[in-house]
Amino acid sequence: MAMVGLFWITEESVWVGAEAVGAATGVRLTEDGVETVGVDQGRSWGWDQVRRIDVRDVAVRSAARRLASVALDSVLVAVTGAGGFPPDYTVRVETDTDADAVEVSVASAVTGGIYTPVEYELSRTLLARLTDGAVAVGELLAWGRDHATDGTPPREEREALLRKWTGDDSH
Repeated sequence: MAMVGLFWITEESVWVGAEAVGAATGVRLTEDGVETVGVDQGRSWGWDQVRRIDVRDVAVRSAARRLASVALDSVLVAVTGAGGFPPDYTVRVETDTDADAVEVSVASAVTGGIYTPVEYELSRTLLARLTDGAVAVGELLAWGRDHATDGTPPREEREALLRKWTGDDSH
């Protein structure tokens, strides 16, 4: 499995946030549409029914501040022995079939739970492009089949992948 932006990509699945395991809640993106999983979830919609996927409460900091936060957390864990889980954030799925949007809490896929502004914005753009049909989940799945077992790529490579998938040729 590999983390690229807000996405957890395996050889078989694309998740917004970390892969939901056990009773944990999560949002899985498939070639057919969007699925929510976990306690009191179990809903799915075809891509033609999904109007928008948004993320809220995501921890975003510059690369330097993210590195400092992760280092501080590591020191605190070493000193106190108490380790916490990365913070959750909210994925909001708006559809043509539901009067109200469905909100699901997902675990952050990145170490320390903090994303860089570039990965965050590119991930939001990718969610919009998936929703409007400009990009197919199959592109992410194909990458996952070829590369997910290698683990999470370095930041520059993650950003390049997100730019490729979003069609952002500015860099």
